[in-house]
Amino acid sequence: MSNIVAIVGRPNVGKSTLFNRLIEQKKAIMDNVSGVTRDRHYGYGQWTGKFFTVIDTGGYVHGSEDMFEGAIREQVEMAMEEADVLLFVVDCQVGLTDLDKDFAKVLRKSKKPVIIVANKADTHDKAFVAAEFYELGLGDPYAIAAESGSGTGDMLDLMVSHFKEEGVENPEAGVPRVAILGRPNVGKSSFLNALLGRERSIVTDLAGTTRDAIQNRYTLYGKDFIITDTAGIRRKAKIDDNIEYYSVLRSIKAMEECDLAIILVDATTIDFNTGLEAQDMNIISMADKAKKGIVLMVNKWDLVAKDTNTAIKLENAIKERLAPINYMPVIFTSVMEKKRIFQVVEKMLEVFENRSQKIATSKLNDVMLEVINNYPPPAWKGKYIKIKYCTQVSTPYPTFIFFCNLPQYIKESYERYLENQMRKAFKLEGTPISLFFRKK
Repeated sequence: MSNIVAIVGRPNVGKSTLFNRLIEQKKAIMDNVSGVTRDRHYGYGQWTGKFFTVIDTGGYVHGSEDMFEGAIREQVEMAMEEADVLLFVVDCQVGLTDLDKDFAKVLRKSKKPVIIVANKADTHDKAFVAAEFYELGLGDPYAIAAESGSGTGDMLDLMVSHFKEEGVENPEAGVPRVAILGRPNVGKSSFLNALLGRERSIVTDLAGTTRDAIQNRYTLYGKDFIITDTAGIRRKAKIDDNIEYYSVLRSIKAMEECDLAIILVDATTIDFNTGLEAQDMNIISMADKAKKGIVLMVNKWDLVAKDTNTAIKLENAIKERLAPINYMPVIFTSVMEKKRIFQVVEKMLEVFENRSQKIATSKLNDVMLEVINNYPPPAWKGKYIKIKYCTQVSTPYPTFIFFCNLPQYIKESYERYLENQMRKAFKLEGTPISLFFRKK
């Protein structure tokens, strides 16, 4: 990847606002509270025909012993290492601070082009304050207002002048998307880090550590995917503040945009009699309604007391609770011990193939017309329903149309029967399917 720009600076100077401005989307969560952004966040922009990748980062605090600030520092340093150009954002409302001076020393060691972006210069008086940032010794400060876009043109002209090539408009175009979903603190970020073999997402024991939806390109078995780590999805009644509210919205948006969802549940919260908790059920139901492929990953399996039949009993309890949307594979894993996590990836690839497959019309009719002849639709008020043939239509997930004389009299129970028979006959594990009945 080329033409990478990292937006860096101390906390609460408007880095995420500038990020959203450059990619022309409201992708990063913005709030007046310090420390909203924690992980690296990627987006794509263009200026005067040159395309670039933008990295939003958390606020850099030098020497802090705070758990989050230390982890954020590492994320910022990784972004700086990746980048071709660094946008050092400072605050015209507050002026030059000791934190800015400390961070300027770090930037000098990077040997990368640095542009001082004096943000929040939304009046002439505040723009004059930008002059004091000459003291940092990193060149001319560019007074801008990221919220309105004022002054960003000159800054962008200088930024793209450092690029050696035009870049790619959207490196993610056409690449399948996978979202890692679940309640808070079930191990989503730990799972992503284990797959990538590096600390891509900040991990702590505190629920709600991940806030934005964190994307990463992932290649395995010759297949390319974009895997998105998301914030935990709580019930509405348990959401405490605006930041968490927008985190949940970002998670739901990531789910809506993905092709396949890996849904993590905590093995220690599953009851052998009643199965999954209500919120786990809600998340699975959302993915099913959005017609996404689903792999159910039961994490923290190492913490469960078990015998030889424990996994079978628990899987049965889960599928019984999920019925009738119990078509997804269930894999018992331990991210901490790295047990069976790559089985999840193998199953993910299999489910993706199932979701995108096209079944030949001749094969479909050979199987399904025999099924229908063996058990035809129940008659309605003396009228017999005859299904003549079926075909698959071109949609992102398997969708089938059955042509018959009286489609309005097909009962939901018979539709469910046909779906179950199709799942037995064809490889449809993990993918939702839709059946429609049309008049012939």
